Amino acid sequence: MSASRVYGSNISLPSLDSLFSTEEERRDAALEKVQELPLDQLFPFPNHPFQVRDDEEMKRMVESVKEYGVLTPLIARPRPEGGYEIVAGHRRKRACELAGIETLPVLVREMDDDTAVIRMVDTNCQRENVSAIEKAKAYKMKLEAMKRQGKRNDLTSRQVVGKLETADIIGEKAGESGRQIQRFIRLNELIPPLQELVEENRLKFNPAVELSYLAPEEQQQFFEYIQSEECTPSLSQAQQLKAASKEKSLDEERLSHIMTARAPSVSPREQQVSIPLAKLHRYFPAAKNSEQMIAQIFRVLDAYLKKRQLGQER
Repeated sequence: MSASRVYGSNISLPSLDSLFSTEEERRDAALEKVQELPLDQLFPFPNHPFQVRDDEEMKRMVESVKEYGVLTPLIARPRPEGGYEIVAGHRRKRACELAGIETLPVLVREMDDDTAVIRMVDTNCQRENVSAIEKAKAYKMKLEAMKRQGKRNDLTSRQVVGKLETADIIGEKAGESGRQIQRFIRLNELIPPLQELVEENRLKFNPAVELSYLAPEEQQQFFEYIQSEECTPSLSQAQQLKAASKEKSLDEERLSHIMTARAPSVSPREQQVSIPLAKLHRYFPAAKNSEQMIAQIFRVLDAYLKKRQLGQER
């Protein structure tokens, strides 16, 4: 069954289709003419920040493509040297390669470089399972493209300037705060070995952001240390390393001291007690949120304390 015949059919598989595309792409497909293009005429986006992995999800996509074809077209733009550059749909193309399909549906659009970058980032960041490093590279590309667009378009209106303001705009589209977008972009300052640890989830996001402020040679020294000691930093340790770097005092001895220092012990009075909300709802069914339940708990405890004090006075 060819991809073109399947595309025009009435088959509906939203769960599989969501693996291939975004809602925005599907709306575009309904409005524009779709071309059937051979795979060898489609080329990857330069410096594409999103990895195309031959993982379990790709295996499911390949099986779906074999059975139903490509349900949503790729988006591509013409290349000056011939062929088409993929803006959205690198994984769909790979699935077709693995499935032995030679052509697939494509929406061809004329786009300048910055428009293509923004569209590429927006369509891919909506997917699930996008890593922190992929987001870091993608958001940086989009930030730079938007800043260039702002400079070109600032003729009669206020230019979009300032990293935080542009980051806020990116964040609104991505469902993140502007500050969080900036924190993702900071990960580009990590040396490649540390970026790999973030990709593998061996280095957590928040400590990684703090470590991005270390000089490259300090990061390399830190990487070698944690490899030899088989350890990872806590957020507090990463913050201390950042502070030491800022003070120009992060040598091998200071690094070792920070990474081996024990956290201060917590006295019993400072420890916290956690109670699952599901258990509390049994006793406070009328309470709408945790704050109301906590307030009621303290009212009950206050009444109990007063009753106990009265009993002692007698």
